Amino acid sequence: MDRGEQGLNSLSLSFMEGLYEQFLTEPASVPSDWRKFFESQGNGGRTNGSVRFRPRFKPASIFNPSTPKSADSLPVSDVAVLQDRVDQLVRAYRIRGHMIAQIDPLGRPRPAQPELDLQAHGLTEADLDRTFSATTISGPETLTLREILHRLRNTYCRSIGVQFMHIDDYAVKMWLQERMESTENHLTLSTQEQLRIFSRLTDAVTFEEFIQKKFIGAKSFSLEGAESLIPLLDLAIERAGEQGVNEIVIAMAHRGRLNVLANIMSKSPRAIFREFQDLDPDVSVGHGDVKYHLGYHNDWLTECGHEVHLALCFNPSHLEFVNPVALGRVRAKQDRLADVQREKYVSILIHGDASLAGEGIVQETLNLSRLEGFSTGGTVHVVVNNQIGFTTNPSDGRSGTYATNVAQMLQVPIFHVNGEDPEAVAQVVKLSMDFRQTFKQDVFIDMYCFRRRGHNESDEPSFTQPMMYKEISSRKSVRDSYLERLLNLGGITRQQADEVESHRRAQLEEELQGVHEKEEVRLSTRPSILGRVWRNYLGGPESGVRDVDTSVDPDRLQFLLDQLTKLPQDFTPNPKIQRFLDARRAMARREHPLDWSAAETLAFGSLATEGHRVRLSGQDSERGTFSHRHAVLHDFHNGDIFTPLQHLSADQAPVEIINSPLSEAGVLGFEYGYSIAYPDGLVAWEAQFGDFWNAAQVIVDQFLVSAEDKWHSLSGLVLLLPHGFEGMGPEHSSARLERFLLSAAEDNIQIVVPSTPAQMFHVLRRQVLRPWRKPLVIMTPKSLLRHPEVISSIDDLATQSFQRVLADPVNPRPDKVERILLCSGKIFYDLQKQRRELGHEDDIAIIRLEQLYPLPETAIEEALARYADETPVFWVQEEPENMGAWRYLQVRFPNRLLGRFPFSGISRAASASPATGSANIHKIEQQAILERAFGGVFEHAPV
Repeated sequence: MDRGEQGLNSLSLSFMEGLYEQFLTEPASVPSDWRKFFESQGNGGRTNGSVRFRPRFKPASIFNPSTPKSADSLPVSDVAVLQDRVDQLVRAYRIRGHMIAQIDPLGRPRPAQPELDLQAHGLTEADLDRTFSATTISGPETLTLREILHRLRNTYCRSIGVQFMHIDDYAVKMWLQERMESTENHLTLSTQEQLRIFSRLTDAVTFEEFIQKKFIGAKSFSLEGAESLIPLLDLAIERAGEQGVNEIVIAMAHRGRLNVLANIMSKSPRAIFREFQDLDPDVSVGHGDVKYHLGYHNDWLTECGHEVHLALCFNPSHLEFVNPVALGRVRAKQDRLADVQREKYVSILIHGDASLAGEGIVQETLNLSRLEGFSTGGTVHVVVNNQIGFTTNPSDGRSGTYATNVAQMLQVPIFHVNGEDPEAVAQVVKLSMDFRQTFKQDVFIDMYCFRRRGHNESDEPSFTQPMMYKEISSRKSVRDSYLERLLNLGGITRQQADEVESHRRAQLEEELQGVHEKEEVRLSTRPSILGRVWRNYLGGPESGVRDVDTSVDPDRLQFLLDQLTKLPQDFTPNPKIQRFLDARRAMARREHPLDWSAAETLAFGSLATEGHRVRLSGQDSERGTFSHRHAVLHDFHNGDIFTPLQHLSADQAPVEIINSPLSEAGVLGFEYGYSIAYPDGLVAWEAQFGDFWNAAQVIVDQFLVSAEDKWHSLSGLVLLLPHGFEGMGPEHSSARLERFLLSAAEDNIQIVVPSTPAQMFHVLRRQVLRPWRKPLVIMTPKSLLRHPEVISSIDDLATQSFQRVLADPVNPRPDKVERILLCSGKIFYDLQKQRRELGHEDDIAIIRLEQLYPLPETAIEEALARYADETPVFWVQEEPENMGAWRYLQVRFPNRLLGRFPFSGISRAASASPATGSANIHKIEQQAILERAFGGVFEHAPV
């Protein structure tokens, strides 16, 4: 219970005793109403030189609001009651003051709050000049009620409204309360600081006016009406520099992005103007993105002499989906430099009001903020609150009072601030940066502003908001409003202000005139994202990229596998886990072959001991959805945790196996962001079932498969997607292989379906060891995790490499083969069993296509070279005809494969849903596929 929550208690009594002691010493120094009250009490209990106030109560009037309040007739009992009522009024202002704060720059009235009325607390105007204890607020110990109200309204009801009383943490709440009430939420700025704010406002306003005049009708998604964002970011970066921050990762949507690029990121205006004029079409044929989606990075030297690197993330039009990507980048940078205190790398996320309230990815991202595997030590959130979403009013776009209502799930402060009061903005920036630095938690700045133009420059906003835009059209810019304040203070003259503006305009004119200096501009237009940690890695086509040796010495493999079975002496595993470890120990002694889990774990362990960080996150990834991995062990008696992969050698790289929240888009976005800042590690995300990744479709479409093409940004992220038709229903069968294949072009991703433990081992190591960085999508098994034939030897890991195509292990005589079955994944083992049972091992060949993209045509040709021309080849898949890989292959090889073989497909019938919900129907369909593959029917129609 904080001081503002205390009522009729020791505080009230302590206050009265203090006044009484003062009354006894110097009666004239006590306010007249209190003096008359004490005189009415007699000696009040003076005994043995001590002072103890013992009021003579009249119980009938203790809580009677109708009791007269004049100084002459004040009942004894109401002294403490009045103090309690004042304390409750103070609390009400802390809770509800934001509801009447003057945060709307358009000045529209806000509903009255009865809780803030004197009468609601049993007080009247007659009490305004009475003195009360003020120890519950910062400042003097006693104040009149009028003075208390003045301080509270200044603190909570002017240009800043604050939501913080929902926070449970006492220390956090008291820190905020003290910082705000001690200054009445006002930052005292020097003339130099005020001039800096004015200069930054001038930069923002002048840039927007210049764009509108020089590129009439062009889309720029203007910042007009919200220009205070530029001094806000300026102040935040400067404060971060004072706090020793080395880098800030910024993410934002398109509104105001060009202004931020020019005035915060220091991107050359010449380069921006060149993009407006579209003077380099040859550079972006089939590639690139619109100018207001582009990112940038640069260095900023603060006033205190500290250099802060700034990185503005690229962003699609999907607004808030960049949020987890930015946080993943920050966490990767923190992890690389062991910034365990989360002090050197900070993220600033800039939101729109409509998207913040409307897009579920916001909640998913906020939920990551306090989780050990995803925390970045707090994010500074800035809401550019235009009070409109495209053409939608807030009343139609959200159910709550504020766009930031979702933020209350985090128990963090939310500062609502009038964007037309730059000094109030400065106050909340300083508070926010200090809060983040102190508590390592998120903080929200909800900057109320307006959008001077429509959603874009060609829109007519008065079609849908006529009254709002009538008000907006008559408003001057925030720069002009602030100038008037400075002129009144004498901090600047009109001539000086005009000189600042004319100088900036002249700079922009000079930049515009230089847009045709082609070579220089081309170098500065697209600063390579592939800097610093990316210098040893490349993208582009796979052709010409040499494969690397992914084998590991067998003795080392045996040692690692044995190490993975060793536990602390006082650690007791679950009895079933003990059997699991015993089996691993037998594998290490070569008494049993390796299963899938062992090979995967050896890939992780070998990479870690070679100095490559390993990070895997996903729902249930520690144990594994199918209880196969057991990377994180739990003591059977006390629940203590032990991760064997973290104890392989003294100099190994970190290994993190993380259970994620029940989120696909947020976590996959985070891991994607992590991967683009950590190219030298194995960064992987695992779906609980492959079917569920489509909840993160935006991350895949807008980032994973297209970022290189749009933004020249690379990623080596690995997706582990359990896939296979096993009678588990439509939502537990398919990882939607066809969707990845549909997005595959220009060697943008890798899609593999490994069918042996050794193949899994080698493809994971290949992903890290070769310099080619593309996302890797792995269709991982389910039932095959324990299939008796899905095994590999230690020698398979020690001598081989990832094979894009696997030849038939039976190796039938080519001259006897009458048909060839081409397949991927689990269906191979079904086909092999069926062939064995039917006795067709001599005349039917089965070849596995382990890498579907980039399609290894040379390897396919080599695998088929030994077979006679015109031998029928059938692609066999479990998926329906309109899913899986069949249509993808059919486009590449219509009717004939490599010009030598008739080519057709065998599959389930085309279906709107991936799989049946009936286990029996599944078996019937599966058997029908096998009969087609081995029967005498060669029609091309699917089952």
